[in-house]
Amino acid sequence: MGKKRVVVTGLGAVTPIGNDVKTTWTNAVNGVSGVGPITRINAENYQAKVAAELKDFDVEQFMDKKDARKMDRFTQYAVAAALMAVKDSDLEITDDIAPRVGVWIGSGIGGMETFEQQYKTLLDKGPRRVSPFFVPMLIPDMATGQVSIALGAKGFNSCTVTACATGTNSIGDAFRVIERGEADVMVTGGAEAPLTEMSFAGFTANKALSTNPDPTTASRPFDKDRDGFVMGEGAGIIVLEELEHALARGATIYAEIVGYGATGDAYHITAPSPNGEGGARAMRMAIEGSGLQATDIDYINAHGTSTPYNDKFETAAIKEVFGEHAYKLAISSTKSMTGHLLGAAGGVEAIFSILAIKEGIIPPTINYQTPDEDCDLDYVPNQARTQEVNAVLSNSLGFGGHNATIIFKKYK
Repeated sequence: MGKKRVVVTGLGAVTPIGNDVKTTWTNAVNGVSGVGPITRINAENYQAKVAAELKDFDVEQFMDKKDARKMDRFTQYAVAAALMAVKDSDLEITDDIAPRVGVWIGSGIGGMETFEQQYKTLLDKGPRRVSPFFVPMLIPDMATGQVSIALGAKGFNSCTVTACATGTNSIGDAFRVIERGEADVMVTGGAEAPLTEMSFAGFTANKALSTNPDPTTASRPFDKDRDGFVMGEGAGIIVLEELEHALARGATIYAEIVGYGATGDAYHITAPSPNGEGGARAMRMAIEGSGLQATDIDYINAHGTSTPYNDKFETAAIKEVFGEHAYKLAISSTKSMTGHLLGAAGGVEAIFSILAIKEGIIPPTINYQTPDEDCDLDYVPNQARTQEVNAVLSNSLGFGGHNATIIFKKYK
């Protein structure tokens, strides 16, 4: 039995630059930033002053208020994005197909906000006042659990937790499930709601967050003056479908997913391995499995976090893998606009990658002002670019030494 071909038939997202895919994409193409002063917490006590928050997200568009109260924000975001993705795919999940429709949505942290609130309750009011929903709101797999309930999807059901590589690993893992014939459809991606006091305290303590107080320039991937990432929140979910299944129901096909690479640095808990060698191996693995040549890749949606080490080493890894072609590639970091959505980043960036193929537009890296001699590739600075895009590679790299790469190409 040969490997099944897998295509993308639906997209759904809630991001700091839009509460649906269309708005998010339009704003990305126009270089609109979703970064602003933090409102979720009191910034006075924190070195980091900015974040990429959702704007005017109304959970009641997607579920009953009573149900929403039993979900942490990250799960609410996942359910909203998944419902939009399935609607976009025009897929009706009937009893007949439900056992062959799976869900694989990751989160880097899960219900951090729930944990903090309930711990305060424990300290202030004692253990009897802790919510019975505490555990099912906290655990990272609950996005997958609640989405499968909301959709009636009874197939392969899992959750990947690989820090900032989570969204990309989840999509790659879901791709493999269909490829080997264990599901016909997978609803997959990542969700994160990390804008809490402990997150800010922890990420500031390990010097990962930007302490630039100016929202318009804080997230500046590949720029010489970058000083850390800007934390964001949201979800990016896509519908993957076995090709014959999609064709049989006349589905609209956005792109085909053809490659997946996942490696470990075995080096350090937070720093990437020297010259990004682990990321380079993940890219190579994805390319080798895709049936494409390195020279076939037109665009890389970079991990591009705006931290000093990541951008330098990711650039080195791209040069290592692509050689001369590295200088002909378009590369951009959409985190310059969305901030870093941690476990959801790969889900949202997969959507940007897919739409770059479909629309023939490459979103820019905004806030790129001062070139860095270590980062000397074409980062599509400040303005989107119109060009034909046949194949896109998307990278995500996470604490713990996780490297994940996926490749989409134009469906033919």
